Amino acid sequence: MLSGILLQLFYGFLGSWTAYLISVLYVEYRSRKEKEGVSFKNHVIQWFEVLDGLLGPYWKAAGLAFNCTFLLFGTVIQLIACASNIYYINDRLDKRTWTYIFGACCATTVFIPSFHNYRIWSFLGLGMTTYTAWYLAIAALINGQVEGVTHTGPNKLVLYFTGATNILYTFGGHAVTVEIMHAMWKPAKFKYIYLLATLYVFTLPLPSASAMYWAYGDELLAHANAFSLLPKTAWRDAAVILMLIHQFITFGFACTPLYFVWEKVIGMHDTKSVCLRALARLPIVVPIWFLAIIFPFFGPINSAVGALLVSFTVYIIPALAHMLTYRSASARANAAEKPPFFLPSWTGMFVLNAFIVVWVFVVGFGLGGWASMVNFIRQINTFGLFAKCYQCPKPGGAAVAPGPSALHH
Repeated sequence: MLSGILLQLFYGFLGSWTAYLISVLYVEYRSRKEKEGVSFKNHVIQWFEVLDGLLGPYWKAAGLAFNCTFLLFGTVIQLIACASNIYYINDRLDKRTWTYIFGACCATTVFIPSFHNYRIWSFLGLGMTTYTAWYLAIAALINGQVEGVTHTGPNKLVLYFTGATNILYTFGGHAVTVEIMHAMWKPAKFKYIYLLATLYVFTLPLPSASAMYWAYGDELLAHANAFSLLPKTAWRDAAVILMLIHQFITFGFACTPLYFVWEKVIGMHDTKSVCLRALARLPIVVPIWFLAIIFPFFGPINSAVGALLVSFTVYIIPALAHMLTYRSASARANAAEKPPFFLPSWTGMFVLNAFIVVWVFVVGFGLGGWASMVNFIRQINTFGLFAKCYQCPKPGGAAVAPGPSALHH
């Protein structure tokens, strides 16, 4: 319990710091290019272009590979979550069938041109997650502890690091930082907004996760979706529906940068026609749909993506990129943004970035990757690929028993 709370705080601030680094590198890249007379009127700057402009083609390739793979699996997770959630309102259809349906619904995001069009949606999404988080906390406290509840916690290293990596994933959502910054009228203010957002986010998972664990304990190990443990009420249905809308918005958020990359690859990024661009984007949705049907493991897939992709995409690469961009005295002297007031020395920034690289590589990628893959393979062995209804209750009423080896979420 203590580790969970401390790691949420630790990775929250770590995530804010690396989002700040990304924003600094974006401002540096944009100011250098605008001095050269480059206009970005019809062009959305992306993270791999920032890396290319500041550090060269190899960094561009690494940034593109990690970012696109992470965003691909990020959208897959949203699709799996949609099917997993709606099942608890309408269980007449299995989760796989719901994945087909929501895949078709989410494909409509191809018509949304850019992040400018997500402003009001992102604000509404915040309200939806707030309601859901507080519903979980209040419902758990009102229903009280279930009979014979046990709280063994992570009694194996594989469990401990799977949980830790899930938290790393939770605060690694800033892979779309550059595209969102580009949609802002004042991109330099992004770093403050992100920190405030992180502080607000602390108020959502900490109370709800603590309350749910207090009420249901080890039952959560075999129920990756907490909705499955709460009694069916109008309040729960409202929370599920709001989360579905939120996940649809998040699908669009994570998929839009992929659409941009694809448009640039096929030479359609400057096309004015919304319908032509929508048609060009459709090939991106198909593999997402397919992967969500192959790996419907809501929970374990988050840890695996966190360890293998988020660790590099939003922690290691930005920290290394910042160190290398400002390694020379002339680059530091001409920096578009100087070090922040609370860490005014370049040496201090360098030391902090080096710590992030080592910590995330060893704990996040190394130990987290090992635990997540062990867990993920056990899910495949227990439920199989293309599982029709992952962790659904059997007709008798109990959840599908994953066996002792699979209780690793």
